[in-house]
Formats: sequence, structure tokens, C-alpha cells
Amino acid sequence: MPRLSYRRALTRALADEMTRDESVFLLGEDIRVAAANVTSGLLKRFGPERVVDTPLSEQAFTSFATGAALAGLRPVLEFQIPSLLFLVFEQIVNHAHKFPLMTGGQCAVPVTYLVPGSGSRTGWAGQHSDHPYSLFAHVGVTTVVPATPADAYGLLVSAIRCDDPVVVFAPAGAMDLRADVADPAPVPLGRGVVRRVGTDVTVVAVGHLVHDALAVAGDLAGQVSVEVFDPRTLYPFDWDGLVESVSRTGRLVVVDDSNRSCGIAGEIIAAVVERVRLLAPPRRVTRPDGAVLPFAPALDRAVQPGRDQLTAAIQLTVKDG
Repeated sequence: MPRLSYRRALTRALADEMTRDESVFLLGEDIRVAAANVTSGLLKRFGPERVVDTPLSEQAFTSFATGAALAGLRPVLEFQIPSLLFLVFEQIVNHAHKFPLMTGGQCAVPVTYLVPGSGSRTGWAGQHSDHPYSLFAHVGVTTVVPATPADAYGLLVSAIRCDDPVVVFAPAGAMDLRADVADPAPVPLGRGVVRRVGTDVTVVAVGHLVHDALAVAGDLAGQVSVEVFDPRTLYPFDWDGLVESVSRTGRLVVVDDSNRSCGIAGEIIAAVVERVRLLAPPRRVTRPDGAVLPFAPALDRAVQPGRDQLTAAIQLTVKDG
């Protein structure tokens, strides 16, 4: 069975969709030289008309992509730095996302916004290390955060085929992961998956933290039976799948590498407690309130949620119940 890295899974998804559909093309800064190592080889294969380097004006090329989508094309935009999404929130939310709704479905805006290396990368400091996926989930833009190479391929393919805007966050913590992938296939948007079955507590982990949750579940196997739920898509969220899990375990812990206040972890907990009577108070493991990641590596790591924090949260939840 061939081994596929998360990064190469993204490349393969782009290449496969560009081969399948001539309306798919790529936009971004330095994508012809593959600065983010995701678009490697695509310029030579598909040519300069479909792999387009843009000026350093995110607002301009994001608006251009909206127009291209309205005209019948399927642009994929690469943002090397997640904070650039703050610059184009207007173009994505007020334009691309709302046009189909405000016209009663008379138009479609099939744009994919790909963010390879989102979250923290060593030494990239405060303006390059955000994970703003909860902002897009809040306003109703389809938002996905793949955790595995197979899902990186499958969710990006589904995003490109979707007739609405989709933001794909590919966490830096997952980009170098490798796994056996026999036959990569599209993964439905809005459908989570149980990565490990358990009976005592459900841990919801977002993106690369799925692998930390699985490691902690393995370490605690003799003491606590941990079920690990990977939502894969944050909006629309697979509430039925999660409720089914928590209804069996009766306990909930969420681990999420974004800021605590108004983050996706709080929303997950609120939605579950509205539907399930828990045996113990739920807990969340996140970055602190208003966190800005420092440049210093030790401080950078200290601000992010880790396995020790997750282990403590699980043990407290089981003890309280």
C-alpha cells in the first residue's frame, strides 16, 4: 500500500481535479515556484494560464476569484499565511458567500480557499500563527480542517467540487504526516468520523490534534476508555454523529488549537449540552483567551494545547462523573 504525505495529498487532489475539470485553476502568491510545497509540478503540467501567480494584494485576487467563479470557473486560492484571511474576510463573507443567498440561488460561487500550514509554525510569531476557522464557521461559510492525508485529499476534492465557497485549513502540525492510502477518494463535507471507539469519554479533536488525542487515548487505555471524534468539517458540523458518541459515553472533552473565547470548542460544548444529559461537566483544552503566539519557541509551545493538558482534562472529567 503506497504511503502518502498530507502535503502530497493536497498536491494530488489539486492535480486530479485540474485534470478532471478544465474550469479548475489555481491562484496565489509564488505558487508557480511552490513556496508552500503544495503546488509543486503543477505549473509544468497545466501551464501558466491555470497556475497563476498573483501580485501581493490578497483583496484584489480574492475578488478576482469571486468574479471568475460567477463566470463559471472554479478557482482555488492558496493563502500561505492564515492571518491573510483577515484581510479578505470582506471578499469571502460579504461577497462570495452571500451572493448566492441574496440572489435566491440564481448564481453559484464555487471558490476554494486553501490555507496550507495554518496555525503555528516554529518561529513564525504572532501575525502568522492564527487558526481563525471559528470565524468562518460563525458566518456560515463551509469550513473544513482535515487531520489525515486521506482526508486532506478527500475534503479538498469535495471542496473544489462544491458550488459554494469552502475554506480548507491544513494545519502545520499535520503537513508532514504520512499514512498508507490505497485509493484516495472524495470525503463528504459535513460528516465526522470516530477515530477510536471508547466507552468512558468522548474527546472531540480538531485537525492535527486528532493525533494527540489518539496518543493520549492509547496512554490512558488501562485507566479510561477514550473515544476520539474527528469532526473534519466545522461548518456544517456533524451534530448527529457527535451526539451519538456522547450519548454513549456521557462525558465530553474538546481539544482545539484556537483561542478559548468564542472558539469552536465552546460552540461544540454548548450544542452538545443542549442535546445530551452529561454525567460530568464538559471541559475544553484550547489556547488561552486572546492568545497571540510569541516568537520564542518555548513560549510558542506553552500557549498551545498539549497532551498533558488533554490528559488532565480527561482524568478530571471521568473523576467528576
